Amino acid sequence: MSKDKIRVLVVDDSAVVRQMLTSILDEQPDIEVIGAAADPYFAVDKMRGNWPDVITLDVEMPRMDGITFLRKIMASRPTPVVICSSLTEEGAETTLEAMSAGAVSIFTKPQVGVKGFLQSTKAQLVEAVRTAAQAKPKNAKVGSGNDREHRTPVVKRTSMAKTTESVMCIGTSTGGTSALEQILTRLPVTAPGMVIVQHMPEKFTAAFASRLDKLCQIQVKEAQDGDRVRPGLALIAPGAQHMSLKRSGAFYYVGVKPGPAVNRHCPSVDVLFKSAAKVAGKNAVGFILTGMGDDGARGLLEMREAGAMTYAQDEATSVVFGMPKEAIKRQAVPEGNVIPLDSVAELIVQYSQTK
Repeated sequence: MSKDKIRVLVVDDSAVVRQMLTSILDEQPDIEVIGAAADPYFAVDKMRGNWPDVITLDVEMPRMDGITFLRKIMASRPTPVVICSSLTEEGAETTLEAMSAGAVSIFTKPQVGVKGFLQSTKAQLVEAVRTAAQAKPKNAKVGSGNDREHRTPVVKRTSMAKTTESVMCIGTSTGGTSALEQILTRLPVTAPGMVIVQHMPEKFTAAFASRLDKLCQIQVKEAQDGDRVRPGLALIAPGAQHMSLKRSGAFYYVGVKPGPAVNRHCPSVDVLFKSAAKVAGKNAVGFILTGMGDDGARGLLEMREAGAMTYAQDEATSVVFGMPKEAIKRQAVPEGNVIPLDSVAELIVQYSQTK
């Protein structure tokens, strides 16, 4: 076995799924499946002495459900986990629980026609595994109160001049579900309006928004075309649709519509950020959080050039330091505005004090 390859353990109670996942992953020159298991108990046996770099995990299995197994892994030896979930509403809710428990990526599968589906979406599976291999799952919940050596940057009021309503624009991907939960659950109802892009498959964003809405003081909802941006509300872009910021007089609202992928994503962070630069300028504040790739880096730079204040999550608290790193490299973030996750909610609260 090559040490240079990503070593994967496949855990799924379906023999067909195990066979297909193994076949697809083993075709890749940089990936090696070191075993397959029908349930967590068999998985534990296979992991003894040969711990994988990435685990693909079904959440609905006999003897022990995937979420219980996931929590045990994260408590004992945090390991990147890709959740293989159905596209049903119930499956979406269960998957979000798994993401909250520490999973770093999602791969969707249907309940019927699995073999053909997996072959047609093999690129999605391979990308999920490669992304997971670069993740630091132990940091998914970092920043819950022990990062005080990091100083929260002072909000520069000059950037907020002549504002009608300030708009918080947030973009994130891998690791973002946990990051957003940490941020939004700490906000008061007086928090400024927020528009958020989280890379997530279609049908998962509604369940994600609903889950957060139950946990937060603010209202959280999946955005619909024409929704107004207002204090105490966070709008999350729907999966498979781009969300852009628009303006009518003194008010902001969102446009939501399907479109081609931008930077391989729909919704795309760049689409949101670039629209914010055009219509909000210095009245917008941009945050780019944990995630793979460079989506959002160009848009964040446009926001900064338009007068918006911009921030990037630091490497220590990012599950994947890809998107923030690219934004920093492009100088989309001022010096001193690379911040730990724990500081984001505090900053948002400060920006609500605009008068």
